[in-house]
Amino acid sequence: MSILIILILAIPSYFLSKWILKKLHLGNDKNRKLIALIPAIFLSLIIYFGLIYLWIFSVSYYPSNDFDKQEWETNIEERYKMSEDIMESKILIGKTKEEITALLGKDFYTYNQNHIAYGIGFVPGLFSMDPDVLDIYFENGKVTKVAQHQN
Repeated sequence: MSILIILILAIPSYFLSKWILKKLHLGNDKNRKLIALIPAIFLSLIIYFGLIYLWIFSVSYYPSNDFDKQEWETNIEERYKMSEDIMESKILIGKTKEEITALLGKDFYTYNQNHIAYGIGFVPGLFSMDPDVLDIYFENGKVTKVAQHQN
């Protein structure tokens, strides 16, 4: 399949290369056909890998929103959009578990007394098959670390 796509890209690349060579007065009509093959191959490969890169980027991109308590509570499947803001702003650091539940709600998973997690939905990505969680770690009853991982 990849070879077919590269060949499809190579055809217009070949004619473009041939036209550029003619405009630059490089080679004669006979050898210009052969010379045009080399840039056509490289150009089609560059276009092919560029398209793959753009596809991967578009699949793994998602917007990052500021934390909004009401949005957090009502739109559980899209909490991942706010998780980056929560981690970068460090708004949870130093808070107690009671303060965390007042801010984020009581729908968390308990791993142990020093680690809870909130479901944040499916973060868009190429190999994203499992829902992600926002991990909150406590030491001496206060939040010391906030992280995110796939469940």
